[in-house]
Amino acid sequence: MIIEDHDKIEEKQLRERIASTASGAGEATARRVLRGDGVRLASQVPDLEPYVRASSEIFERAYAQRWRIMLEGTQGSALSLYHGFYPHVTSRDSNVAGCLAEAGIAPARVRRVVMVGGPSGPMTRDISWEEVERRAELPAGTLSSPDKELTSKTKTKRRVGEFEWDSVRRAALLNAPTDIALTFADYIHESNARAWRFEQLTRDTLQMIDELERVTEARVSLISTGFMQYASRRLIDRREW
Repeated sequence: MIIEDHDKIEEKQLRERIASTASGAGEATARRVLRGDGVRLASQVPDLEPYVRASSEIFERAYAQRWRIMLEGTQGSALSLYHGFYPHVTSRDSNVAGCLAEAGIAPARVRRVVMVGGPSGPMTRDISWEEVERRAELPAGTLSSPDKELTSKTKTKRRVGEFEWDSVRRAALLNAPTDIALTFADYIHESNARAWRFEQLTRDTLQMIDELERVTEARVSLISTGFMQYASRRLIDRREW
């Protein structure tokens, strides 16, 4: 679908009502579902037509040559149009099954499912960035200053809340992950940013990882330990694949 200017205009009221990015994607998707007049596809745009083809052709060649394919999903599990907390949802299913369906990849082709970070969606226990700084023993302003922790699209201050185990368990049930990628371990404690090996993480972090593996029945195989302090992210890699 081509997102038109009027799609963005139609979604402006969603920004105030449900904190939508108002990118126009939902409105464009709705027009496609209705199959009415004025629907424009990328293949109908002369400048784009040479770059558009059926994804199945590309993937079939990749399967035949035994290439590895990494498919990155969009949004968080709790923002799924079908399984999220309506109306605070995005315009599609953001879980693994929905991502595969949109890409045109058969479920039997999947070898690993990596669930990243924490769930997105309504928060039941909001806290402040100042509180995160206090708990992690980070310098004041590291996260709470106006130019830090902004959303990628609207550039507004991100909300933050307590880690919600029920939401994590629900996301795991919907996606059946084989692996967990835990991000921002330095937000648990600043000393994690200096950890190069698993055993160097703080005791509280190790305890959280152990509980996370029990709740999700998946291995925490990737741990991001540094983001702010270094030009490149630090990663503890526990993968067995």
